[in-house]
Amino acid sequence: MWFKNLRAYRMTRGLDLSAEQLEDKLAARQFRPCTPAQPLSLGWVPALGEGTENLVHAADGRFLLSLRREEKILPPSVVRDLLKERIEGIEAQQGRKVYRKEKLSLKDEVIQDCLPRAFSRHAELRLIIDPAARWVFVDSASAGRAEEALNLLREGIGSFPVIPPQTSHAPAAAMSGWITNGSLPEDFRAREECELRDMGEQAAVVRCKGVDLFSDEVRQHVQGTMQVVRIALDWKEQLQFLLGDDLCLRRMKFADALVKENDELMDEDRLARLDADFALMAPALTALQDRLIALFGGEDNG
Repeated sequence: MWFKNLRAYRMTRGLDLSAEQLEDKLAARQFRPCTPAQPLSLGWVPALGEGTENLVHAADGRFLLSLRREEKILPPSVVRDLLKERIEGIEAQQGRKVYRKEKLSLKDEVIQDCLPRAFSRHAELRLIIDPAARWVFVDSASAGRAEEALNLLREGIGSFPVIPPQTSHAPAAAMSGWITNGSLPEDFRAREECELRDMGEQAAVVRCKGVDLFSDEVRQHVQGTMQVVRIALDWKEQLQFLLGDDLCLRRMKFADALVKENDELMDEDRLARLDADFALMAPALTALQDRLIALFGGEDNG
């Protein structure tokens, strides 16, 4: 339930759908396992997991969705070796050279032959839609995976315009200023990790871990040609994360006090516990995202 990563997207217009209406629209794209010849399958599964049926879980006007992804695993080396054997066989038997266009066709044949015997890799990804605040949160550090989920959502809804938030102040410049000035906004605390990148031609990267971020050593790097592109923070002693200059939050960890707040429901009703956890997590993510946007000068709508 508790998100490990966070990619936020701004809804450019409202979502005028109830939980029941959204459920109906997503029903056509429920998850189905890959067929023997299918390399990838995406679909919606019950938001609260096993023992439930609803694809959409609603609480306080927010929606929780869960996407399942199944991908057939074909090691490139296996495909490469089988393709080589097939090409060499054709060239030896027919006495001719196999050129690029035919090689691509043969590669597709090899992949299709291998897919029924391939292993599958499964993953689940959760999304939160907060219509009132116009945020969509995806539990993924990968922009590609997040966009994949959003595209599936668009297929179901028909139209769902969202964009990554753009801030008035560049996050990398603002985060570098924190190090240079030796201070953070009062509701944040620096943890001992950051990543610096040279903005010059060399594009060198320095990763700092287990060091005081306000030390002279780190400050000297930032005062040169480097900027902070990732920094580990603690927000209000509720949530720890690694903030990137793309505003992605990685390696999120909620405070034990927050995670354990609903422990009394654990043995009584698993679904009640999940619902209560969602009711705690979702508004915290919205509040944090709003705070981060304000921290970098608000949204740049130009």
